[in-house]
Amino acid sequence: MSGYLSPDVSGARGRGHRWKVLGVGFAANASFSAAFSGIPTTAVFIRSGYHVDNHALGLLFGMLGLGIAVSELPWGVLTDRWGDRRVLLLGLGLTAAALAAMAAFVSPKGAYVPGIPMLAAGLLLVGLLGGSVNGSSGRAVMAWFREGERGLAMSIRQTAVPAGGGIGALVLPALAAWHGFACVYGVLAVLCTVTAGFAWHWLHEPPAAEGGARAAHATRVARDEARPAPQASPLRDVRIWRTALGMGVLCVPQLTVLTFATVFLHDFGRAGLLTISVTMAAVQTGAAIMRVWSGHWTDRHGNRRAYMRACSLVTALLFAPLAVVTAGVGASHAAMAIVFAAMIVLGGVSASAWHGVAYTELATLAGTNRAGTALAIGNTCVFMTMFLTPLAIPLVLSIGSWPLVWAMGSLCALVALPVFPRAAVSRCARPAQA
Repeated sequence: MSGYLSPDVSGARGRGHRWKVLGVGFAANASFSAAFSGIPTTAVFIRSGYHVDNHALGLLFGMLGLGIAVSELPWGVLTDRWGDRRVLLLGLGLTAAALAAMAAFVSPKGAYVPGIPMLAAGLLLVGLLGGSVNGSSGRAVMAWFREGERGLAMSIRQTAVPAGGGIGALVLPALAAWHGFACVYGVLAVLCTVTAGFAWHWLHEPPAAEGGARAAHATRVARDEARPAPQASPLRDVRIWRTALGMGVLCVPQLTVLTFATVFLHDFGRAGLLTISVTMAAVQTGAAIMRVWSGHWTDRHGNRRAYMRACSLVTALLFAPLAVVTAGVGASHAAMAIVFAAMIVLGGVSASAWHGVAYTELATLAGTNRAGTALAIGNTCVFMTMFLTPLAIPLVLSIGSWPLVWAMGSLCALVALPVFPRAAVSRCARPAQA
């Protein structure tokens, strides 16, 4: 249903409209990211408000990732069949409804404390419904932007993930501390609702796609695809699976920071709420900046695979010293809290900087008409890691404490290096035109 934008399109939704579509994709990812990345930053308050321990925390945060992982592929296939607009509107509306229901029924109020099964089910449902956002918004961006622009556009869209997470890190812990979790879930529901309004107003198919002329469609495909669109499903493309699996493995250090860095800084680093919130916001802000830069840079140089492999190596080298320093420190104090915070920011940014480039590579390998499925494969691997990592960390803590946690992140980053396809200039990539 999506097509490619003709260069001579004029009218109300000409080439300039693609930036509005990108804005909708950004807002959709940011609003959902504020939920799946922001809720874990309230971990300390979830422990006290819901009366749970670290093992239960891992289960709860894993439910978000499991919901997204399980739903990504069905949502992606549905996007390729129904189109971006329908799926994004449906998903955002249902996600807002689920968050509103959590605000009403799954929030501690006075003596009432919801049980772990109820909270886990609520987070699982939010993940299942919110999984619609990733593939649909990415496919819309791929349809409106041409090769040579897509790396930057997709990286800007992916910047919404750390941007939304950063907003969540700054706002949600304070809301949880001062106003309770009904306010946390309610604010997230409002964000999704507002974004659905933006999508309703601005998210449309490119004008040439709306015309539906077969000859024009064939011309657009010939122009924008430097190679023939693959006849096989993305599910059968080894390069897509290697890229997706590498993404999943490299997400382990990233998600270690996003889900348990607040607990580490609070319990081990003795950091206060301000230090914790600023640290997590800095991780997300740095990741957002790096994603935009990397998308533009790899568009110009056609080296997406080399960049992904470089991020793997740098992340491994940054997490290893964090493990060593943590092992060498006994009782912590304020000065060490700042050191730990700085190391977490560096490692977290490196572990998050590659997303836009990787998703662009996936969509380019598949072709725009199959991009929804390809992006869903990548997201399935990423969010399956989001399910497994929070479950694994409490077990690792019980065996070897925090140094082993950071060492695990370093090792996984190193493992991702050979999993990614070998560095090569993408056949579709060319330097952006001045």
